[in-house]
Amino acid sequence: MEKIGIIGGGNLGMMMAEAAHRMGMQIVVLDPQPDCPCSQFAEEQIVADFNDVKKMEELCLKTEVVTYAFENVPYTSIKELGLLYNIPQGEMPLFLAQHRLREKISATRAGAVCTEYIPVNNTYELIEGVRLIDYPCVLKTCNVFDYKGYVVLQGADQFPEASRIVEKSHCILEKYVPFDMEISIVVTRSIFGDITTFPIAQNINKGTHLLMSIVPASISDEVTHKAELMAKTIMRNLGFVGTLTIEMFVLDEEVIFNEMAPHPHNSGNYTIEACNVSQFEQHIRAITGLPLENTDLLHPAISVSFFGQHINGVKELEKLSLPRVFVHDYLKSDIVEDSKMGHVTFLNYSKEEVDDFVNQYWDL
Repeated sequence: MEKIGIIGGGNLGMMMAEAAHRMGMQIVVLDPQPDCPCSQFAEEQIVADFNDVKKMEELCLKTEVVTYAFENVPYTSIKELGLLYNIPQGEMPLFLAQHRLREKISATRAGAVCTEYIPVNNTYELIEGVRLIDYPCVLKTCNVFDYKGYVVLQGADQFPEASRIVEKSHCILEKYVPFDMEISIVVTRSIFGDITTFPIAQNINKGTHLLMSIVPASISDEVTHKAELMAKTIMRNLGFVGTLTIEMFVLDEEVIFNEMAPHPHNSGNYTIEACNVSQFEQHIRAITGLPLENTDLLHPAISVSFFGQHINGVKELEKLSLPRVFVHDYLKSDIVEDSKMGHVTFLNYSKEEVDDFVNQYWDL
């Protein structure tokens, strides 16, 4: 029986552990929050911060293979531990995904199509950058965890705010993409180099949060081919193992790289019920050396996130016991407004029908 260590005990780690359990594997999870969601499906939890290398080494010693379930893990720790222990994903996906400029440069070199971008580190460079790229453009801090370091420059009115940000942080300036839609694709590469992609999701956001993923996405065969080719090319050229989720913009028939997450993703939660294999089981298969499964879409699906303020409404929806509606509670101990509490997947429902449910029970 394989014993797997999971760094990160949130909802993605929890669903990863669920999948591993169904495959007959045991779980040890490391997370600073006692009784984190993943611990509900783990044989053991190590309560520790993610920068505690000694506790991470304890996790490695207790398991045959270690994975991480989110990107807020020090890549230096994974690099150090990976020299001695089995961490197939390695540190490079984290190293790139935690820094927007590194991410863009690596994606470009790996064959992705990106919008025009340049690094800017002070107001003078911002002035020069805007002159080169022109309005509209987007300024982002390179640190992906700085959620306030983001501004869209439509003209000179936004320049003072952008200047304040760039004087405090290393930034990247990008040409604004007037996209038709946002899509994401989950791609998995095994330790043997086999690659699969899941059906592409069309994403709808509410503020900074993913609200809804629709599969199959309303895109042409050409766009589908370009997105799948980009995902496989990035995965192959960067040599990643495990699961990578790539968010892209669609503009007419063009597909433009936006960002990537080095793990299964909320936009792929629909795979649990709608596909031949879930993104979580496929990830476990990839890192443990099991053959990857086919990723066929068995049912059209719409997956909707719900947050703390929606708990009561979703409970009322659940009481209806509607066919082909699956409620996933992330078992979080604290109910917090605008904090993701779970998701609901609707199989074979139209977008209009799901919108009606969302408007009634999510109370947006």
